[in-house]
Amino acid sequence: MIGDYLGYATTFVGAGLISGAVVHHPLDPDRYTLIAVVGAGVFLFATVLNEFVLKRQQPSASKVVAIVLASLALSFGIGMLSGGLQHFEDFPERAAMLIPFGLALSFVAYVLRYDTARWRSIVGPTGLIVLVTAAVAFVGLRGIATDMAAESGGGGHSHGEETTGETETAETEDSHTEDADTKAPDASPEAESPKSGVREEEGDHAEGGHAH
Repeated sequence: MIGDYLGYATTFVGAGLISGAVVHHPLDPDRYTLIAVVGAGVFLFATVLNEFVLKRQQPSASKVVAIVLASLALSFGIGMLSGGLQHFEDFPERAAMLIPFGLALSFVAYVLRYDTARWRSIVGPTGLIVLVTAAVAFVGLRGIATDMAAESGGGGHSHGEETTGETETAETEDSHTEDADTKAPDASPEAESPKSGVREEEGDHAEGGHAH
């Protein structure tokens, strides 16, 4: 029971870590690269536990490698698909690429992982349907992402910049007016004092001249 639970839980925990990492990677590349690596490790541990330990199988080395690689590709495909769907509004342009590519990758990986005998379906009618669906999703989601970017960029953001500019201009004008009002009274006595001194001296000389 414990083994089955661990295999089930680690499968979804690994896929969840990968889905979060592939979507949020641009925010902090180092951190989310580490999270993606950890998620891949957890998912691979779940694969080994579910397929080889609990089932007590001893496949050949080539089969083990094929299962591990297909499982890893499947985990990233599902992570891209689920992460893009969850965070499309947060990262529309990135999610518009993750969703269709995740759909295609998860389909191919699933066939190679669980139904290897039907690998021809990848290039058959079923694969064509998946490819067309992914292409339509890519074009449609890119258009939606572009519209969302245009709406967010042309609305409140530019208006906020204009308001800020007007506020700064008004504050600058107010500051100049206040400075002028503050300096005007102080400047008058200083400007008049030399003239008044000169006038007083001239008056003294004139009186002196009359006295002589």
